[in-house]
Amino acid sequence: MAEIMEQYGTFIYLGIFVVIFYVFLIRPQQKQQKARAAMIEALVKGDKVVNHGGVIGTIVEVKDDRLVVQVADKMQVQMLKEGVARVMGK
Repeated sequence: MAEIMEQYGTFIYLGIFVVIFYVFLIRPQQKQQKARAAMIEALVKGDKVVNHGGVIGTIVEVKDDRLVVQVADKMQVQMLKEGVARVMGK
């Protein structure tokens, strides 16, 4: 009888560990991925963005998976939408 209780105890601890792992690691990461995907889909002409390299610019044109960003007067660069670190506003 004691051996059976030890086996169930192990499964209970394992189950608790899995729930804690999900709540503290997996779920927040999924929320963050959804928020990032929504940010990328909401990019429009005129938004001021910062890319992962720290370059700040204004979106001039939005294509399927790319952006044309003006970083200085008469200087435009193309970049992937995934390269946007954050949107600073309009």
